[in-house]
Amino acid sequence: MSSFAKALSPTLREVRILFCQSGQASEGTRQFVLANYPVMKKHNPDLPILIREASGTPARVFARFGAFLVHVLQRALRPSLGLAELLPLIGRGVEKHVELDNLSSGDVTSRVARLLSGSMTISLPHRPPE
Repeated sequence: MSSFAKALSPTLREVRILFCQSGQASEGTRQFVLANYPVMKKHNPDLPILIREASGTPARVFARFGAFLVHVLQRALRPSLGLAELLPLIGRGVEKHVELDNLSSGDVTSRVARLLSGSMTISLPHRPPE
């Protein structure tokens, strides 16, 4: 786990972990938090990692990535986008999430590691053909 905690994307700005505090579907996520939160926070003390427990909440993790990633992806994948189309995206960055209900702690760890490393595909806004 410590290698995962150290290998977070440099554009990662925030992590939010949501789950039910007693539901069976969130058991793997609860185990993940208990085992991995201290290590993640130790290696990333300035990264906000928010944990929310609420009855009936599906287990999910959200990651917010900074604007630099959006700019790079836009220019690399859609170079025809103009500055006016980029500005709204540059300010807020990109948010991605993974659903974790009914997964084992190991499966939760691998999905969260993939999300936080920035290796997940990020959807670009649809642009109609010119």
